Amino acid sequence: MNTNEQHMSGHVVIGVDTHKHVHVAAVMDTIGGILATLTIPTDTGGFQQLLDWATSFGKVLAFGVEGTGSYGATLASFLRRAGHKVVEAGRPDRRLRRMNGKSDTLDAENAARAVLAGFATAIPKTADGGAEMIRRLKIAHDQAVEQRAAAPPPRASRPPRCTGCSTTRTGSWPSWPPTGSRSTWPRNAKRWL
Repeated sequence: MNTNEQHMSGHVVIGVDTHKHVHVAAVMDTIGGILATLTIPTDTGGFQQLLDWATSFGKVLAFGVEGTGSYGATLASFLRRAGHKVVEAGRPDRRLRRMNGKSDTLDAENAARAVLAGFATAIPKTADGGAEMIRRLKIAHDQAVEQRAAAPPPRASRPPRCTGCSTTRTGSWPSWPPTGSRSTWPRNAKRWL
């Protein structure tokens, strides 16, 4: 009669440790037991997989996501749009990290524990509104300035080619040296020698 089904309330908390290419999630029941962990890619398909996986354990009370301002921003936005409560789960205390060790799974479990214990209560930014639009415009402007500075300078324009140079080969220009100065060249050369 002492089975897990008796103790499970049907409510769970999800902790997520975010990274650039993968996110690691841990599901915890309301009495603090880790039920399972999952690693997902950081794309919409992975986010949907996480959501389906989390709801398969029962009613999700909240998602505790680390780094909702950086790598976890798109996940937090996706979960919020799906109607779930998202809480910023900060990094655990360094002393606790040293005692318990460091791994992605442990970080996800610690995020879920922080939400369950009530330590993680910060609501992440919604990433919409006037301030967010201005921030995105500033980011686009800064990137354009960086790209322009990194681009090579434009090539100096060459002077136009002499169109008369090609006509000398055809014979339409007089021969060189001009006939009037033929006699002066040998004289000047003798003077200098």
